[in-house]
Formats: sequence, structure tokens, C-alpha cells
Amino acid sequence: MCGISGFISSEHNLEKNVTNTLKLMSSRGPDYQNCIKFNVKKKQINLLHSRLSIIDLQKRSNQPFKIGNYTIIFNGEIYNYLEVRENLKKKNYKFKTDSDTEVLLNCYIEYKEDCFNYLNGMWSFAIWNDNDNTLFLSRDSFGEKPLYYSFEGEDFFFGSEIKYLFSLSNSKKFLNDDKMSHYLFDGYKSIYSDDKTFYKNIFSLPHGSYLKINLDNNYKIKKYYKPIIDSSKSKEFNLMESIKKNKDYLIKSVDLRMRSDVPLAFCLSGGIDSGSIVSIASKVLGKKVDCFSIIDDDEKYNEYNNITKIVKDCGVKHYPIFLKDKKNDFFSKIEKLIDYHDSPISTISYFIHSYLLEDISSKKFKVSISGTGADEMYTGYYDHFLQYFASVDQNSEIYKNNLKFWEEYIKPSLRNPALINKNFYKENPKSMSNVFEQNFELKNFSKIKKSYSSIKEKNFTESVLRNRMLNEMFHEIVPVILKHDDHNAMMNSVENRSPFLDKELLNFTCQIPAEYLIQNGFQKFILRESMKDILIDSVRLDRKKRGFNASINSLIDFKDSKNIDIIFSKKNIINEFVDLEKLKRSINFSKIPNHLSKFLFSIINCEIFLKKNF
Repeated sequence: MCGISGFISSEHNLEKNVTNTLKLMSSRGPDYQNCIKFNVKKKQINLLHSRLSIIDLQKRSNQPFKIGNYTIIFNGEIYNYLEVRENLKKKNYKFKTDSDTEVLLNCYIEYKEDCFNYLNGMWSFAIWNDNDNTLFLSRDSFGEKPLYYSFEGEDFFFGSEIKYLFSLSNSKKFLNDDKMSHYLFDGYKSIYSDDKTFYKNIFSLPHGSYLKINLDNNYKIKKYYKPIIDSSKSKEFNLMESIKKNKDYLIKSVDLRMRSDVPLAFCLSGGIDSGSIVSIASKVLGKKVDCFSIIDDDEKYNEYNNITKIVKDCGVKHYPIFLKDKKNDFFSKIEKLIDYHDSPISTISYFIHSYLLEDISSKKFKVSISGTGADEMYTGYYDHFLQYFASVDQNSEIYKNNLKFWEEYIKPSLRNPALINKNFYKENPKSMSNVFEQNFELKNFSKIKKSYSSIKEKNFTESVLRNRMLNEMFHEIVPVILKHDDHNAMMNSVENRSPFLDKELLNFTCQIPAEYLIQNGFQKFILRESMKDILIDSVRLDRKKRGFNASINSLIDFKDSKNIDIIFSKKNIINEFVDLEKLKRSINFSKIPNHLSKFLFSIINCEIFLKKNF
């Protein structure tokens, strides 16, 4: 894991900018920083790199890394680099290091844009080609590693973090008002509906894409990856075969992501996702496992009981972090995070996630492993039941059976009234009202007189359930998690890995018939059955979903009137967007409902972000 940045510019006096940017990049790569410069046809090309050594810790693997006429800067990991290396050796490629960087560059030299067919990993990288004077940028299939770019006049800038672009270009910051308003009133799931950021003229390279640009600023962006969805193949899958193959793919993915020359740790929430990964690592692969957990006293989110069961069953070392001990540093902590993330922190989950990474780093671990992506791959949200009911034959026994279990076990515990109508998606298959929680009508607090809930669902497949899950995977939920996972980790010089985000695993699960995904009222049925005799049954068969989250009351003491005054001050910039006085009158601060808890957190974030940047 590392940091990358660079530019193509007609300006030749940017040495100070380069030096300052390398300093900014040090947390992403504390082990080594360097830059390489090319001067071609009155243009200057700079490639900057900061290294966090994970594979082949020797100096020989430092970057920028050059082979012949090709120079690479690379952030991420190629998990199957050993297998790719062996294949390239058969084509007479020679290797001077044991790094995945050298493998990646040789793979590109051999296969060019087809290299992605051979790679299993996470990455953002840039390759300068002396042969044709082009710069080639790429981002991995899921977008685990960030990559931003911008044009300033005739100059092109890119980097792992937005701050690098401003540091290199000296350009002024301009707020993207639409992005801010979408976030406030449609929620965090709106942020990655497009490739725009909170800043005008700065864009995120789409996941599974590459950008190729020449010295004249002629460029193209091309998608190289889309999940394979072939409904005809689903007829070939029976239930037992689906469970067995899923188990094999997942174990392989965890095994690949444990390749490291430095110590690694696991984020353990107590749910089936992280519990499965920890159990596979310790009980199937026989690895020494260290786990870190956040514990919230709020019963809605407290999973200490399940965490304790997994720790005991797997015999792993455990480091619990109690949120009640962190309550006094909320405002100073959130300011530092917003500074580093170059954006508001999207939800409370990613705020508390930062405590995990701090502790992991303080214990000298350089890699963390999490369960991101399982909810969106196997069905993990209550909304998925309603989408399931719209996707299977309502006259079938499987439908009737799951409806019975849902009414008995799930419906009584639902707090959100929008999730109670079993026919909602049958009647409204393209509705985004639940996605953006429009039933809570946060727009009533908006001072912006225009509609923001205009984002349309992307089309992957005819299945209501599968299409929703893939939108969550690539445009709504997972991209937000990955951005914050990456920045929280790199702020503490830690690399984050996600075994569920494996393209072979996703391509396989996309062929599993929708009716298999929920059985006997159990979501994630395929994952639960795959983990039989691996994950302890009391966790594997736990129906209740708590989620990795916390209440805002666990972070801020609202009994202290100073905190209320800070949030609702008439001097706050956020008053331009939100009617704070009206919102304040509507809140019972002793018991804040979930939707207003999230909204308050967003308001606090946006206010700090606006003050710091505009």
C-alpha cells in the first residue's frame, strides 16, 4: 500500500510543489518517498510515490520503478502476483525483485490493456510510456484504491488523495454545491452516483476503468470490468453446489489476501461477515490471528457477546476498544479526519472505524482485513427481503416459506415503516425512496429550493434483488466504505484488505439463482451454509443484524448545552443549506431517532468541511 500522484504540465517551476506533496504523502508511505521527472516536447511529467512496504521489504522494490521504457508508480497489492510471475517467466521475463510491483509492470508490458484479465488485487497505478509519450492510469475492479484527477488549463494532475492535486497545482478550491446537497438530504448513498467529488473540477476515476492520456491532453476513459451476469447459467446451479463452490472461492480469497511480509490484523465486528473471515483464517488456514473490535454500550449496536464467542471459538488474540472511553474527543477527532479525508465523513460507522485503525497501527500491524462487501454480495439488509419477494415466483413454495419466516422473525423487529410492506418492490421495482430514505422527509429542513432526489438506479440485470445489490456494491454503499476504509487506514500507515471483494467470487455469486439467497427467513443463506463447521453456530445462525455503527448519543454529550450551541449556531455556514432552528425544535436530545442521528452527524461534518475549505 502506498501513495501516488503526478502531473503532465507545461509549467517547469513546480519543484517546491513536488517537495511539499511528497511530505503530504508520508502517511501513505512512511518507508520511502521519491519522484521521477521526464521532459518531453516542452512538457514536464512527474511521477511521485510514497511507499508502505508490505511485499519484498528491500530497497530494490522502491518506486518509481522502471523497466526499459516503462515507469510505474503503484498503490495496492496484486494478490496473485506469484502465479502471474510464473506465467511471465514462461514467456522469458526475468525478475530482479520479489515484489508485486515488478510483476504488475511486466504484466502490463506483455498484455497492455488486457493485463487486467490476469490480475487479482486492488490497485491504483500510473505508467509512463517513453515509446509513445502516454500516461496510463488504472483503478481496480471494485475501486478499493482511490484515484482522483483534474485538468487545470492545459495541465493534468492525479493522485491517491484530493489534497495532492491541490498541492501540486496550487489551484483554488470550489465547492460542488449539488454534491453537498445530495449528501445532506439524500444521504451518503448518493455520493458515488457519479464520478464527481465535493470539489468542482476534481473527479474520481471510475472503478474497473483506465484512463490513457497523451501530451496534447487527448484522453479516453474505458471500462475494463463489469460483473458477469448470465441468467442462463443459474439453471446449472443446484443449492448444494452453490454452497460448496462459494466456500472454495471464499477460502481461496482469504488465503490470497493473507500474503504479506509484515504482521496483519483483522477487524472483528461480531457479525457473520468478519466472523467468517476470522474463522477461515484461524481454523481452516491455521494462521495466527489478531483481532480488533469497537464496543458500543448502545444495545442496538453492541455485539460484544458474539465477538466474545468468535474469539473463544477461534482461539485468537483480541483487542477490544470501548467507545465510551472516546466520548470526550469527538470534535477534535472529527476535524482531523475531515482534514485527511478531504470530505465530510459519510456516516458514524466510518468515524468509529478510525479508532480501530489507530489501535491496529499502535500495535505495529501494517495490514488490516475486513468483511466489506458481504452484505451486497449475499443479501444483508432488511430491504433485501422486499426485493427478494419481488424477484421470485409468488406462487412458489420457497416464496411462501420465506414470507412466513419474515413475518415471524423479521417484521416485528423493523423500526423503519418503509420496510414493512412486503409488496413494495413488486409495486415499485425502480423506486429509490428507500435507498435515500425519503420517507423521513429531511427535505423539510432544506433551504435549497430544488429537488435533489433525482438519482436513477443503474441497470445491471432484470432481477430487482440482484440489480439493487449490484447498485449497492458499485454505486451506493461499498464505494463509500472503501473510500473511508482506505483513508482511515492510510492516515495510520496501514493497508486495508477485503476478501469478499474478489472478482472471481463476485462473478460466481452473480450466477447463483436469486431464490437461493434467502432461505427459511435467513439472509446470506449461501454464506451461512458455506461456513457450517467453520463459524460458530450461535453467530452463524443469528438472525439479528446490528451492523457496524453507533448512535450519535454515544459520541456527543447532549446534556452539555455547549455542544448543542456549537451544532446549531446561527453563525454556521451550514445554515445556507439547512434550517437549523427548525431542526433543533424538532429533536428530543435525550432520545434521538436513527434518521436524525445520521442527519445531525452529516450536518456537523459538513459545517467543519465548509469552514476548513471554503
